[in-house]
Amino acid sequence: MTHQLNINGKPYEVESNPGESLLTVLRDRLNLTGTKDGCGEGVCGACTILLEGHPVSSCLLLASYAEGKSITTIEGLGSDGKLHPLQKAFLDNGAFQCGYCTPGMILMAKALLDQSPHPSTEEIRDFMAGNICRCTSYVEIVQAVRQASRTRRRKA
Repeated sequence: MTHQLNINGKPYEVESNPGESLLTVLRDRLNLTGTKDGCGEGVCGACTILLEGHPVSSCLLLASYAEGKSITTIEGLGSDGKLHPLQKAFLDNGAFQCGYCTPGMILMAKALLDQSPHPSTEEIRDFMAGNICRCTSYVEIVQAVRQASRTRRRKA
Protein backbone atom coordinates (compact mmCIF):
# COMPACT_ATOMS: atom_id res chain seq x y z
CA MET A 1 0.00 0.00 0.00
CA THR A 2 1.40 3.42 -0.97
CA HIS A 3 0.93 6.46 1.27
CA GLN A 4 1.49 10.15 0.65
CA LEU A 5 2.94 11.55 3.85
CA ASN A 6 3.92 15.11 4.73
CA ILE A 7 6.81 14.81 7.17
CA ASN A 8 8.70 17.84 8.46
CA GLY A 9 7.30 19.92 5.61
CA LYS A 10 8.41 17.53 2.87
CA PRO A 11 6.25 15.17 0.82
CA TYR A 12 7.06 11.47 0.90
CA GLU A 13 5.61 8.56 -1.02
CA VAL A 14 6.16 5.42 0.98
CA GLU A 15 5.11 1.79 0.84
CA SER A 16 3.79 0.06 3.95
CA ASN A 17 2.08 -3.14 4.87
CA PRO A 18 -1.57 -3.05 5.97
CA GLY A 19 -1.71 -2.44 9.71
CA GLU A 20 1.85 -1.09 9.88
CA SER A 21 2.47 1.65 12.43
CA LEU A 22 3.69 5.11 11.56
CA LEU A 23 6.65 4.44 13.88
CA THR A 24 7.77 1.52 11.72
CA VAL A 25 7.38 3.54 8.53
CA LEU A 26 9.34 6.48 9.95
CA ARG A 27 12.20 4.35 11.25
CA ASP A 28 12.39 1.43 8.82
CA ARG A 29 11.22 2.91 5.54
CA LEU A 30 12.33 6.56 5.83
CA ASN A 31 15.33 6.20 8.18
CA LEU A 32 13.96 8.90 10.50
CA THR A 33 15.35 7.18 13.57
CA GLY A 34 14.98 10.05 16.04
CA THR A 35 11.56 8.66 16.92
CA LYS A 36 12.21 5.77 19.30
CA ASP A 37 10.46 2.46 19.89
CA GLY A 38 10.05 2.21 23.65
CA CYS A 39 7.18 0.19 25.01
CA GLY A 40 5.15 -0.46 21.85
CA GLU A 41 2.00 0.22 23.87
CA GLY A 42 1.74 4.02 23.77
CA VAL A 43 2.57 4.60 27.43
CA CYS A 44 6.25 5.64 27.56
CA GLY A 45 6.31 8.61 25.15
CA ALA A 46 9.52 7.62 23.34
CA CYS A 47 7.69 7.42 20.00
CA THR A 48 5.92 10.78 20.33
CA ILE A 49 5.52 12.74 17.11
CA LEU A 50 3.32 15.72 16.32
CA LEU A 51 0.37 15.05 14.03
CA GLU A 52 -1.26 18.29 12.92
CA GLY A 53 0.56 19.86 15.89
CA HIS A 54 -0.81 17.41 18.46
CA PRO A 55 1.38 14.86 20.25
CA VAL A 56 0.57 11.25 19.44
CA SER A 57 2.18 7.87 20.05
CA SER A 58 3.39 6.81 16.61
CA CYS A 59 3.63 3.18 17.74
CA LEU A 60 -0.18 3.09 17.99
CA LEU A 61 -0.96 5.12 14.88
CA LEU A 62 -1.47 3.30 11.61
CA ALA A 63 0.63 4.80 8.81
CA SER A 64 -2.49 4.97 6.66
CA TYR A 65 -4.18 7.27 9.18
CA ALA A 66 -1.40 9.84 8.81
CA GLU A 67 -1.87 10.19 5.06
CA GLY A 68 -2.42 13.82 4.09
CA LYS A 69 -1.72 15.10 7.61
CA SER A 70 1.23 17.19 8.77
CA ILE A 71 3.75 15.08 10.70
CA THR A 72 6.62 16.54 12.71
CA THR A 73 9.46 14.39 14.01
CA ILE A 74 12.48 15.49 16.01
CA GLU A 75 14.41 15.76 12.74
CA GLY A 76 12.06 18.55 11.67
CA LEU A 77 12.60 20.92 14.59
CA GLY A 78 15.93 22.61 13.96
CA SER A 79 16.51 24.75 10.89
CA ASP A 80 19.51 25.95 8.93
CA GLY A 81 21.78 23.73 11.02
CA LYS A 82 20.65 25.37 14.26
CA LEU A 83 18.99 23.73 17.22
CA HIS A 84 15.40 24.53 18.04
CA PRO A 85 15.17 26.52 21.33
CA LEU A 86 13.79 23.43 23.07
CA GLN A 87 16.70 21.30 21.87
CA LYS A 88 19.13 23.96 23.09
CA ALA A 89 17.33 24.24 26.43
CA PHE A 90 17.52 20.47 26.96
CA LEU A 91 21.24 20.62 26.21
CA ASP A 92 21.84 23.68 28.41
CA ASN A 93 20.03 22.10 31.37
CA GLY A 94 21.43 18.59 31.08
CA ALA A 95 17.88 17.34 30.64
CA PHE A 96 18.98 14.04 29.17
CA GLN A 97 21.55 11.33 29.72
CA CYS A 98 21.19 8.48 27.27
CA GLY A 99 18.91 10.54 25.01
CA TYR A 100 16.48 7.73 24.23
CA CYS A 101 13.41 9.54 25.57
CA THR A 102 14.62 13.02 24.62
CA PRO A 103 13.03 13.32 21.14
CA GLY A 104 9.59 12.43 22.51
CA MET A 105 10.08 14.75 25.48
CA ILE A 106 11.07 17.65 23.24
CA LEU A 107 8.11 17.16 20.89
CA MET A 108 5.73 16.90 23.84
CA ALA A 109 7.21 20.11 25.26
CA LYS A 110 6.80 21.81 21.88
CA ALA A 111 3.11 20.89 21.83
CA LEU A 112 2.74 22.29 25.35
CA LEU A 113 4.46 25.59 24.52
CA ASP A 114 2.45 25.93 21.30
CA GLN A 115 -0.80 25.77 23.27
CA SER A 116 0.42 27.45 26.47
CA PRO A 117 3.46 29.67 25.82
CA HIS A 118 4.07 30.43 29.52
CA PRO A 119 3.14 27.31 31.49
CA SER A 120 3.60 26.98 35.22
CA THR A 121 5.85 24.29 36.64
CA GLU A 122 2.75 22.27 37.55
CA GLU A 123 1.37 22.58 34.01
CA ILE A 124 4.69 21.36 32.60
CA ARG A 125 4.74 18.37 34.96
CA ASP A 126 1.13 17.47 34.17
CA PHE A 127 1.56 17.79 30.40
CA MET A 128 4.82 15.82 30.36
CA ALA A 129 3.53 13.05 32.66
CA GLY A 130 3.07 10.62 29.77
CA ASN A 131 6.76 10.72 28.84
CA ILE A 132 8.89 8.42 30.95
CA CYS A 133 12.62 8.87 31.52
CA ARG A 134 14.67 6.32 33.41
CA CYS A 135 18.04 8.11 33.25
CA THR A 136 17.78 11.73 34.35
CA SER A 137 15.90 13.88 36.78
CA TYR A 138 12.62 15.41 35.77
CA VAL A 139 13.81 18.62 37.46
CA GLU A 140 16.17 19.31 34.55
CA ILE A 141 13.44 18.56 32.03
CA VAL A 142 11.08 21.07 33.69
CA GLN A 143 13.92 23.62 33.81
CA ALA A 144 14.56 23.10 30.09
CA VAL A 145 10.90 23.69 29.19
CA ARG A 146 10.83 26.82 31.36
CA GLN A 147 14.01 28.10 29.66
CA ALA A 148 12.50 27.52 26.21
CA SER A 149 9.37 29.38 27.32
CA ARG A 150 11.46 32.35 28.47
CA THR A 151 13.44 32.30 25.21
CA ARG A 152 10.22 32.29 23.23
CA ARG A 153 8.88 35.20 25.28
CA ARG A 154 12.01 37.28 24.60
CA LYS A 155 11.72 36.66 20.85
CA ALA A 156 8.04 37.60 20.74
